[in-house]
Amino acid sequence: MATNPIPNPNENLVKVFDAEQASEVSVVRGLLESEGIQCEIRAIDIAQDVMPVGGGVLLVREEDAPRALQLIEDYRRTPDEELQEEESSDLTEERPGEE
Repeated sequence: MATNPIPNPNENLVKVFDAEQASEVSVVRGLLESEGIQCEIRAIDIAQDVMPVGGGVLLVREEDAPRALQLIEDYRRTPDEELQEEESSDLTEERPGEE
């Protein structure tokens, strides 16, 4: 019998991500689920004059929220930001004259 990947609605769920584009919510959901974090998406409809846009809110169990938020933060970092972090950590590790 397959388990339901959606968290139990009776559990305390917290919002960890929202976007106006359903595709972005789906990408982040896939990221979290690939790391073993079960998610629930709640749709939001944003009224616009030209074309309706449907986004979503991503919910996870309260105990999974810190890890989910860290994964999302890592996902949002640009390659330039990652390079800067690596360079700054290299500089702090290589302080000449300090032993």
